[in-house]
Amino acid sequence: MSDYETLDYREEEGVAWVTLDRPEVHNAFDRTMQRELRALWRGLRVNDDVRAVVLTGAGDKAFCTGIDRTEQMGDGGRAGLDDAEQRIGSGTTPFHFDDPGDWIGPKSNDLWKPVVAAVNGMACGGAFYLLGEVDVIIAAEHATFFDPHVTYGMCAVFEPIHMLQKMPLGEVLRMTLLGSHERMSAGRAHQIGMVSEVVAEVELHDRARWVAEAIASAPALAVEGTVRAIWSGQEHPRSQALGLGWAYVGLGTSPDSIAEGQKVFASGQRIEWRLR
Repeated sequence: MSDYETLDYREEEGVAWVTLDRPEVHNAFDRTMQRELRALWRGLRVNDDVRAVVLTGAGDKAFCTGIDRTEQMGDGGRAGLDDAEQRIGSGTTPFHFDDPGDWIGPKSNDLWKPVVAAVNGMACGGAFYLLGEVDVIIAAEHATFFDPHVTYGMCAVFEPIHMLQKMPLGEVLRMTLLGSHERMSAGRAHQIGMVSEVVAEVELHDRARWVAEAIASAPALAVEGTVRAIWSGQEHPRSQALGLGWAYVGLGTSPDSIAEGQKVFASGQRIEWRLR
């Protein structure tokens, strides 16, 4: 894949390592990063060398702090786009709204390879576009989560809606309505189930690697079908999700996939599992 201005990208052992690389602004996303994230997620859909992704932020102060406010909504276009795609915010009426976070999440870009987020520091505001669409979140002990929108007179909408997929309603309401007055610790995020594991900062990279490589070791078709089915179960009523189950089983199973899995079983080597 091509080089990026705002992202660091590399591939190892079937895992793509994606680092938001604007530490001077706490890894806030500008128009360039929006465009590059969209290109990255879309490109990974057809990259068979990658079976899982780790997403993190450069440095130890922040994972991501949302949109770069030096590029105000409504102040012009995103570089490289035609006039019809340039606007950020409302158009001629509020019913034509271009959300700056539309391009940055993996699921919004139709990527169903598992994404593991390694949160290293602050994650706030627009960071929840990303965290709301990843599959596993691992946090360093010093990580914090908050949404400052209402404190500064802005309506918080898309970010808390994304996080309703990850957090209980009461926790989303508290985090959103308290704005900058309170930050959720990594420990509390783990208690409510948003974060699956909290580790020391020095262990974050290795733990994310272990999780991603373990996922990547399984047949890709079965893994992607499983991800798609679970997200369907989250977003559809139970009966509708179960009704679609046959489709995910059929699409996510093939003779090659079964053979790949059976080869592991037939080898006689048992997986050395960890207890969490």
